[in-house]
Formats: sequence, structure tokens, C-alpha cells
Amino acid sequence: MGLFLLCLKIFFVRILDVSLGTVRTIVTIKGKTKLASMIGFVEVFIWFVIVKEALNTPETSIFIAIAYAAGYASGTAIGSIISDVFIEGNLTIQAILSNNDDDTVNSIRKAGYAVSVIDIKGRDEGQPKYLLFMEINKKRLNHLKKLIKNLDEKAFIVVNETKMVHNGYFK
Repeated sequence: MGLFLLCLKIFFVRILDVSLGTVRTIVTIKGKTKLASMIGFVEVFIWFVIVKEALNTPETSIFIAIAYAAGYASGTAIGSIISDVFIEGNLTIQAILSNNDDDTVNSIRKAGYAVSVIDIKGRDEGQPKYLLFMEINKKRLNHLKKLIKNLDEKAFIVVNETKMVHNGYFK
């Protein structure tokens, strides 16, 4: 029973510390270094305490290592979910339409998205196209992708994370 409880403890504590590590990494990328430092302190403290206990136990079993690894893997998945739900972010969307279609641009605008339009020439030099630039909240990405694909099946879409936005139009 002691081995089973130790493995459970290691598993759940690893989920906690690895989830914190995943969130810390994303917060660091977003430029929030003070918050990332505080999360890092808690993360490493938890890690140190559980590793010390796992290595200093009189129990010797492969199940300790399995619990440790399973907690790490689960913590990575859970940390990603936590990050998606709680960490706000913006995305830069670039969409190249298959042709110059003002109706498509107007439909995207009517759906509440700000769109900057540039005339471009694609691979086939003779066919003019529109390049659309949009800045959106990441939670609206799926809606925008579906909208664009419904309006132009051949649209080429590129999505990038945005570190900072200053001014602009958001609805």
C-alpha cells in the first residue's frame, strides 16, 4: 500500500509542477517575466521536494519511475490545456484569396473582423489576388478559418502568434 500511495503522490505532484512549467514557458514568451519568475520558483520547489522523496524512499520499484514519467506526460498535456483556456493572446492572420473578391472581404468585415487588404500577384503572375491582414483574439481562430474557407475554398491561410498589439480595431 505504501508503494501505491507514493506512486500516486509522485504522479499528481508531477502533473502540478510540469503544468506550471508549461504555463511558465508560455508566460515567458509573452514577455511577462515577473509572473514567469514566480511560477518558476513554485515549480522548482515542488519538483525538488518530490524528487527528493522519490529518490530517498526505501522502496525500490520501476513503478516509481513510471509514475514520475506518466505525471510528466500528463502535466505537459494539462499545462497546454490550461494555457489555451487562461492565457489570452492575439494572432496575426494572413490570408491570400484565390482572386480579388471584394464580397469575401466585406463578408469577413461584416462578421466583425478588421481586415487590411493588399493587391498582390501570386505564383501565376497574370492573376491578381488579395492578401488579407487580420489581428484577432486567439479564441476566434476557428471561427475565422471556417468563415474564410466557406467564402474561398482555395484561400491560403498563415497564422502567427503576436507578441504585442498597439492600436488597431478589435470587436
